[in-house]
Amino acid sequence: MQKMKNLGSLGNSGRLSSTEESEDEEITRLAISTIQAREEEIERKKMEVKERVELQLGRAEEETRRLAQIWEELEVLADPMRKEVATVRKKIDMANRDLKPLGQSCQKKEKEYKEVLEAFNAKNDEKTQLIATLMELLTESERLRMKKLEELSKHIESTH
Repeated sequence: MQKMKNLGSLGNSGRLSSTEESEDEEITRLAISTIQAREEEIERKKMEVKERVELQLGRAEEETRRLAQIWEELEVLADPMRKEVATVRKKIDMANRDLKPLGQSCQKKEKEYKEVLEAFNAKNDEKTQLIATLMELLTESERLRMKKLEELSKHIESTH
């Protein structure tokens, strides 16, 4: 909408006024700044999730080592330890259940980041294409005006 206003307010030179260019640049900078802030927020959240996953993985590895040691001790023993083994297995299952949503959340955040980045790149490409179209229109407008001025000038000279 702003670009259409700018096209409608072209001066005699066929160019945007410096105020309109400044406004357009400011809007562009603001949009880029907003997108960058969103990207940074997504990246920050992604890193937080990764840190939590790594922490959980560290705990799971520690728990796995501890459980392996317990398992070795249990193998030495007979059946009286069956309850403890079942308890440990339940804890492993609970740790696995906790890890699954964290992994899914991490994947979701990565997907969102990629989608936002693709949208940003698409809009940036669109803007570049619109600027090129504008420049072509301005060039054509100047050419047509110069042609008309030359015709008028010839007409004036031929009437004298």
